[in-house]
Amino acid sequence: MQPRRPGRRAWASFLGLVAAGSLMASVAAPVGAQSPSAPAAAQSGTLVVGITSDPDTLFPWKATQFQAIAVLTNIYGTLTELDQDLNVVPGLAQSWEASADGMTLTFHLRDGVKFQDGTPLTSADVKASLDAINLEATAAVARSTLASVTAVAAPDPQTVVLTLSGPDAGILAGLASVNMAILPAGATEEALNAAPNGTGPFTFSRRTPSESIDLVANPSYWGDAPKLAGVEFRIIPDETSIVSGLQSGNVQFAVLDDPLVAQSAAGDGITIVKTPQLAYHVLQLNAARAPLDDLNVRLAISCAIDRQQVLDTAALGEGKVTGPITSPAYRSDPSARPCPTRDVAKAKDYLAKAGHADGLTIKSIVSEGEYATAINEAQNIQAQLADAGITLELETMDIDTYVKRWLAADFDTAVALNGGRPDPDGMYGRYFTSTGNLNKVAGFSSPELDQLFAQGKATIDPAARKPIYDQISKYLEDNAVWVWLFSSDTYTATTSGVSGFVPMANGSLQYLRQTSLK
Repeated sequence: MQPRRPGRRAWASFLGLVAAGSLMASVAAPVGAQSPSAPAAAQSGTLVVGITSDPDTLFPWKATQFQAIAVLTNIYGTLTELDQDLNVVPGLAQSWEASADGMTLTFHLRDGVKFQDGTPLTSADVKASLDAINLEATAAVARSTLASVTAVAAPDPQTVVLTLSGPDAGILAGLASVNMAILPAGATEEALNAAPNGTGPFTFSRRTPSESIDLVANPSYWGDAPKLAGVEFRIIPDETSIVSGLQSGNVQFAVLDDPLVAQSAAGDGITIVKTPQLAYHVLQLNAARAPLDDLNVRLAISCAIDRQQVLDTAALGEGKVTGPITSPAYRSDPSARPCPTRDVAKAKDYLAKAGHADGLTIKSIVSEGEYATAINEAQNIQAQLADAGITLELETMDIDTYVKRWLAADFDTAVALNGGRPDPDGMYGRYFTSTGNLNKVAGFSSPELDQLFAQGKATIDPAARKPIYDQISKYLEDNAVWVWLFSSDTYTATTSGVSGFVPMANGSLQYLRQTSLK
């Protein structure tokens, strides 16, 4: 199965999409886009945002923790952005165009953009950033976004040209991730962890470890001036305590995961907005380790788990059972798996085929603090697996330790909440291709998957891509690569006087830039 090269009609469609991006930059730019010389709006104080964990890094290329991404999204800029409907719109690049054969993408940068330290953004910074992300030694978590990029050129200070190995349908959406942030050329990870230096709507002010991270409005931001004078991300260990802060007025904004906590917060001047998420809850299985290298063991685990029961127990049923792909245009059918419903007898049969008729014991890492439902999910999965003769030993740890163990693939299984993306290649190409930069974490790849992902990347027409990703989803389920559980909701809690924030299905807090506080 070889990747298909798009014909002229498909590329006309793709170029139409790209041209739409250019049009938005010149006629109907996304929220926050205007000339750098536009007058600043009156600013309205500092918004206190409650988060449950201290970000484990302030270096955007390595950020995987949700709290870190929330902070960094407001400090750094990316070539493209996603609007509230997850459409690709201009970011630091005000426009772009693709060559007729899809082998080059040319980006035109905005004029007058500056980093926090006052130095201007030029194409040299973009080239240096993309080249560094593409180096394996950098260990950038989104390196696979640039898998098709063979060269980056900066022919003049405002122009960047990407040469591709072939058409890449997902690259524009992939470039919108803060993991692809554009950094100053020559900046080091050590320096930026101590003092972030971005082009976003807010600038880094100070950090008090385990207490808070303070941002202030960026006076030279290229878009509409933020309406807030600043944002304080205050670390509060659990969501119940965050709600107490909201009720007392010490906190004005939070994104909650636990529906029970969210229900308790509603009223008394606190508004709750529920938003379905692309992120998915999953039991990751490390197929590189025995006994999980045996398909029958993985199928036994998959068949022994009732996903709806996990959802009901951990999140009060607030969400949807999901298959692998949550991207709206490519969403998987959650019933298309070897055991559409829980089948303990079948799970035991699979265990017997694997030579474990008397049962087996495996371990699972579980994080505390990053999201509220993790422990309840793990305990419910543990109880369900016990019915099939599988003992799941839980290793509960703080989020910093969890992330290090996870990135090192130092686990049998992992109870995880992974971010979803609007494009399925950006969502899974880094995990399940043999060259994906997170393939070690995924624990599984195959020549068949490599071919399918290559085909999906090279196919531009969404209608033609959908059957390809259906095949990928089926392959992942038939091989019980992971046990996909459910996609959940988040609950944005705001006190009276907070307005203008737009929740997003990818969990981004980018619209803090248009939020105001009376």
